[in-house]
Amino acid sequence: RMMATYSVVPSPKVSDTVVEPYNATLSIHQLVENSDETFCIDNEALYDICMRTLKLNNPSYGDLNHLVSAVMSGVTTCLRFPGQLNSDLRKLAVNMVPFPRLHFFMVGFAPLTSRGAHSFRAVTVPELT
Repeated sequence: RMMATYSVVPSPKVSDTVVEPYNATLSIHQLVENSDETFCIDNEALYDICMRTLKLNNPSYGDLNHLVSAVMSGVTTCLRFPGQLNSDLRKLAVNMVPFPRLHFFMVGFAPLTSRGAHSFRAVTVPELT
């Protein structure tokens, strides 16, 4: 069995809850020991993407969650559709993890679209690269 997790790293820009840094720090040990693949998502980076790339003045949690759900859907595409490369989580780990404890991935996704504009927006080549 393989266990993949998606972990959101807290940021003071998005939430001012005092215990978030403690929760993140204390959870790292469990992620190192008990997870086979951890996809790290930076909350501050999500906020900056919404502000700069998607041109949202005041991003809501719904906007941030839209980006996270798109990334999660993209990572698990290999589980839903047939293919040769990384067709399951074990093959993904074999191809991407050099040492057992180094199983933390930073995610990237393109094209980026906001919740309301994804069906109206034309995508250009520079945005995809």
